[in-house]
Amino acid sequence: MEPTGWLEFDVESIAIALRIPAEDVQTYFTDGRRVSFLIERRAVEAMPGSELAPSEGSGYDLIDSDGGYWEVRSLTKGGIYFCPSKMVGSGRSFEEDGFLEKLDNIEGYFVTDVTQFPEMPYWLVSSNVVENWWHEGLLGNSSKISNQKFFNLIEDA
Repeated sequence: MEPTGWLEFDVESIAIALRIPAEDVQTYFTDGRRVSFLIERRAVEAMPGSELAPSEGSGYDLIDSDGGYWEVRSLTKGGIYFCPSKMVGSGRSFEEDGFLEKLDNIEGYFVTDVTQFPEMPYWLVSSNVVENWWHEGLLGNSSKISNQKFFNLIEDA
């Protein structure tokens, strides 16, 4: 599957606006944890008629024009995970039932390859595709895969 679209940024304009070096812009915008909030806002622009979730505590990031829920995920050097954010990080654990419930409650994922900043491809990946990958054993045991694995899977999707 080819990218659905591209998010493009002007590094110099961002550096000037934030009054930081362009190198810092590059570092910040390729860190999925840091840039995710900005990607969510650009995703709204990329999905006409969509809007942000009412709060950061919502179980999704975007609402599309048909009322469907979407998660925004960053593909980084470390890969990507599809389970709920509350299952990722120190002291947290993966729960298959919670992961599958998440897939039942969302339309899919807005996946952005932040490693390609400032011209980042994105894909709209349906939750059905991710669920199929899970049941076929193509995702890691906590739903995390490398970026190369993502590219291999999305090519066949």
